[in-house]
Parts: sequence; C-alpha cells; structure tokens
Amino acid sequence: MRKINVGIIGIGHLGARHLKVYHAFKEKVNLVGISDIKVERTKKLSQHYKVPFFKDYRELLDKVEAVNICVPTTLHFPIAQDFLKQRIHTFIEKPITTTVAEAQKLITLAEKNRVKLQVGHVERFNSAFVAIKRFARNPLFVECHRLNHFPNRSLDIGVVMDLMIHDIDIILGLVDSKIKDIQAVGVNVLTPLEDIANCRVTFENGCVCNLTASRVSDDVMRKIRIFLKNTYISLDYVKQEAFVYKKHGHLISKHALPIQKEEPLKEELESFIDCVRDDQQPIVSGREGKEALTVALQIAKKLWNNPRNI
Repeated sequence: MRKINVGIIGIGHLGARHLKVYHAFKEKVNLVGISDIKVERTKKLSQHYKVPFFKDYRELLDKVEAVNICVPTTLHFPIAQDFLKQRIHTFIEKPITTTVAEAQKLITLAEKNRVKLQVGHVERFNSAFVAIKRFARNPLFVECHRLNHFPNRSLDIGVVMDLMIHDIDIILGLVDSKIKDIQAVGVNVLTPLEDIANCRVTFENGCVCNLTASRVSDDVMRKIRIFLKNTYISLDYVKQEAFVYKKHGHLISKHALPIQKEEPLKEELESFIDCVRDDQQPIVSGREGKEALTVALQIAKKLWNNPRNI
C-alpha cells in the first residue's frame, strides 16, 4: 500500500487529536511534519510523536502530498490557498472559510489543479448517522440540539459557525429542496458573538428544521430527531445510538439500529487519505463545505439583524 506524505498545520486542541489519529495510520501515512505558532507546546508533541516540527508552515510545501489544516477560521483561506496552488490535497476543518467568496476561490483552485479538497464536517462519519441515512430521506420535520460546555477555544467565531454548522451540513444532505425562509434568534453571553442560537429553516418542499446550539450549557447534547411519514428517527451522536419508531395501524413499534461504533474523526481522516490515494471524491467536498457556510452566514445575519437579540 502506497503511503501518503502528510503534514498538519495547527496543533491546538483539535489539531492534537488529528495528530494522534494520523500517528496511528502507520500503514497509510508518513507524517512528515507539524507546524504551529505555539512553538514550545508543539515541540513537545513533536518529540512525543517523533514527528519533525516546522515553525513556518511554508517549509512543508515541498515535502507533503496532503495537508491537514486546523488553524483558526480566519487563517483557513490563506494557508489552504498556498497548498492548493502547489497541487497539494487539502483537508480543512469546518467552517471552510469565513466568506463564501473565499470558499469558492479554494474550490476553483482545487478543481483547476485536480486535487482533493475536504472539509471537516465530522458528523457525516458518525456511525449512528451512517446507519440512519437510508431511512431518513425526504423528512417532514427535523429537530437538532447541539449543546456544549464553554470551550475556551474557537472564540473567533460564534456558536452558529462553531457548533450549529454541523447540523446545517446534515440537514442540507437530508432535505432535497431549496431553502424558502430562515428565522433566527440568539444571545451573546460570554463573548461578543452569539453563544446560544436557535433557528427555524423552512424548505420549499414544506420540510421544517428547528436547530438549537449552545456553548454555555451544563450538559453536553448532540441529538437529531427526524420525522417522516409514519416514521420517527431519534439519533444521539455522542452515544452513537439510533432508534426507529414506526406506525403500524394504531400501534407504534420501536427498535434500535445495529451500530458498529467507530471513532468519527478516525473515519473522517482515513476517508480523506483513501480519497487521495485512490482518486475518489471526498464525502464532504469543498462544495458541501461552501453550502453549509452559505446557510450558516445567512442564519448569523438573520440573528444579528433581529431586534430581540442582545
């Protein structure tokens, strides 16, 4: 099996998790270098994993075939652009960029240079979601709750871009229709940006999706409930569990879907490497990343233009 030379840019909380996963891909990956502006911390991880450290990420441009970008969102575009220009396959954590125009430039560059561009919408690789996809087409109503403790990271973006965007990506994949209307409310609690948000997305085919996200919660919750004709699906991303309820006459049956639990991040990064090696289309390409960003920006605009918000 041909190994792919990979570098990681950004070794913060999430980047360190990526590093751990890639380090375990010994049969598929040569981890040739990591880079971060926090030199001392990154050097310690470099020594622990026996991976070369580069203070300037540009030193990796002539050393890698694929790159993993886990830096703050505002830096996604300039760094990804540098690697795509050199025909290097690129994985970017969500959101793809800060603007739709930047996202389109990266998509165009990747297509021009015939390289893979994948965006880190990790819930697509959650075993429970994979199990329910075939049951969940053409929903009538969808309800999403994504609550988290205050993170002390990713504070350059609001909760819509930080958390809700995962559910935005999921519903865009489930509902085969254009958006008709968006209503949104939110509050900033601990940061200048929204820390709690709720939105109602109505599609032209009549489907309605209600999304709630918070990063100031005591509890951690990542759930989606999908209502179809005579069927209701309940999924817990954290527990990787899914139940299907079906109507039979006047009775309702409930059964748990058989799920082989896997680490979603591992599945996501392995999929990226397989796409690079086997010349496959990523499950979450730059185009899907751009679509999720577009809707997230529309929600954020509605939220901050709402006079009921603080």
